[in-house]
Amino acid sequence: MSDGRINRKTTLRLRLKRSIKFAAVLLLPIALAACMTDDDSVKSISYTSDRGVADQPFPANYRPELLAFLKTYINNPAGIRNAVIAEPAQRSVGGRQRYVVCVKYSARDSDGNYRDPRDHALVYVDGRLDHIVDKSGELCAGAVYAAFPELEKLTR
Repeated sequence: MSDGRINRKTTLRLRLKRSIKFAAVLLLPIALAACMTDDDSVKSISYTSDRGVADQPFPANYRPELLAFLKTYINNPAGIRNAVIAEPAQRSVGGRQRYVVCVKYSARDSDGNYRDPRDHALVYVDGRLDHIVDKSGELCAGAVYAAFPELEKLTR
């Protein structure tokens, strides 16, 4: 009988050790991620190097960059309708001054029907396209749009 108790205790200890190791393996990445950030490093997501300055350069090549990006971003870039664009304007994005270009267009769904026009804000950092904001909201509030025929001429 004492052998049965010893075997049960040994089995329970082994299970407990395995459980502790398993929990450590699961929690280690979370603990390491917490060590990597501090309050000073909270920033908006940016895919280009950010000098963090308020005097951002004007995005001189914004139209060609925007067209090249949208050609890959839109599922079916052929046959876009009602395309309009606003000139780059400095706006506050994530607490930093950025140039923002607002675009509206109607693209086709997968079944060939046109969707309602959608607003997008394209954010530029250091004069280059950085990222797109699908729901532009206040970023494009008050934007003055003009026709954007180059977007309507895109092909696959």
